Amino acid sequence: MTIKDITNYLEQLAPLSYQASYDNAGLLVGYPHTEVTGVLATLDCTEEIIHEAITKNCNLIVAHHPIVFKGLKRFNGKNYVERAVMLAIKNDVAIYATHTNLDSVKGGVNYMIAEKLGLQNPKILAPEKNILKKLVAFVPLENTQSVLDALYVAGAGQIGEYKNCSFRVEGTGTFTPTGEANPHIGTLNESEEVSENRIEVIFDAHLESQILRALKTAHPYEEVAYYLSLLENQNQEVGSGVIGSLSESLSENNFMNYLKEKMELKTFRHTPLRGKSIQKIALCGGAGGFLLNDAIRQGADVFITSDYKYHEFFDADGQIIICDIGHYESEVYTKDLIVRYLSEKFSNFAVLKSQVNTNPVHFFS
Repeated sequence: MTIKDITNYLEQLAPLSYQASYDNAGLLVGYPHTEVTGVLATLDCTEEIIHEAITKNCNLIVAHHPIVFKGLKRFNGKNYVERAVMLAIKNDVAIYATHTNLDSVKGGVNYMIAEKLGLQNPKILAPEKNILKKLVAFVPLENTQSVLDALYVAGAGQIGEYKNCSFRVEGTGTFTPTGEANPHIGTLNESEEVSENRIEVIFDAHLESQILRALKTAHPYEEVAYYLSLLENQNQEVGSGVIGSLSESLSENNFMNYLKEKMELKTFRHTPLRGKSIQKIALCGGAGGFLLNDAIRQGADVFITSDYKYHEFFDADGQIIICDIGHYESEVYTKDLIVRYLSEKFSNFAVLKSQVNTNPVHFFS
């Protein structure tokens, strides 16, 4: 089993195309074709984490936060990033990061938080736009189903909880084979009419190359007539944050204690209580303040996130309770998520959860 086998699987779950523009997810250190001896799952990648991986015979670290965000011009150990990368290279330890792409998918980081809190019917809080495409193609009637089946296998036709979704309408296609053509139907230099279906399917934009490959492989024609369109539709499976509900409403004080217990918090910050019961919860691991208006618009009683600045707390404006539980605290269970996914898929090497607390924020009491 190679590093590439592992990263290919992770990128099926959380495609790199879903990462934010500022992000640097992917294989940061290491050769893709190296055989894997073990995987260490962590939130952050530091020198201490790399030492832990070496001790536990793990030559692949899968971290949530990328150790490298910006280009490195020198490797002389002047800061923790350079030292960590140098230590990893020296000891043949690969580093892979699955960051905002894992934040953005159904079943990702925010769904893990929702699971910890026992939320019912969790959904993406702010679905992403402009990441869906539509394929329109023209296929002889007798080949329609086999072409559609090939497109479904390649990943087309998935809309929410529904699969194999398509549309078709029958019409007449016309063409005249010329020159060196080798037509599946018809004769050179003679006009031909064929009963065809116009088929339409939706797919995630990052699947375009494999969708087109499947179309051209399954289609009987030498030249396949098709066109692609970028859709503005929201993709309900991809986006930022999660919203869901508790199985029953709680008083504000009981909810605060519930949140503290479920997320294993020592303390957290919040805006003034509103004197109302709590049931509908919006959340975003890490710095999610940009989603506050989405949480309010969808009627959430509480918005759980981190990295709020003093003046940003005023934006709650009595409409919602903001709970800032800390960046590390909100995302630390990503380690469990990575272990779960890799352990379910691969059984021929160890997948371990880091025991190192990498939280750089401490409280004096």
